[in-house]
Amino acid sequence: MALDLLPVTSTASTGCCSPVTGSTMSTEDAERTARTLKALADPARLRLLSLIAAHDGGEACVCDLTEPVGLSQPTVSHHLKVLTDAGFVTREKRGVWAYYTLVPDAVRALTAHLGAHLIDAVDA
Repeated sequence: MALDLLPVTSTASTGCCSPVTGSTMSTEDAERTARTLKALADPARLRLLSLIAAHDGGEACVCDLTEPVGLSQPTVSHHLKVLTDAGFVTREKRGVWAYYTLVPDAVRALTAHLGAHLIDAVDA
C-alpha cells in the first residue's frame, strides 16, 4: 500500500507569526522596568504620589500623608522609602520630620519608555 505524501512547497517557513520589525526591550531592560513598576503597583503608593503631587510645590511632610491614606506612620514611611528607592520622590530631613518631593521627570521617563516600546510600535 502506497502512502500519499503531500509535496513540500518550502523548507524555509516563516511560520504563522508575523516577523518582529521594531525594537524590543532587552531582558535586563524588562527586569529593570518591572522593578520600577512594582514600586507603583500598590494603591497606597499611588495615593501617596498623588497626595504629594497635590501639595503646594509637589512637596509634603510625612505627617501630612498618614491620615489621608489611613495607614500608620511606619507603614507610610515604608511605602515612601520604596518610592524613594525607585526614584519617584526625594526625601529631605528637616528636624524630626521628613519631607518628600515628587520627581516629575521620573514619571515622565517611565511613561516615555513604556510608550516607546509598547504604544509607538503599534502606531508605526
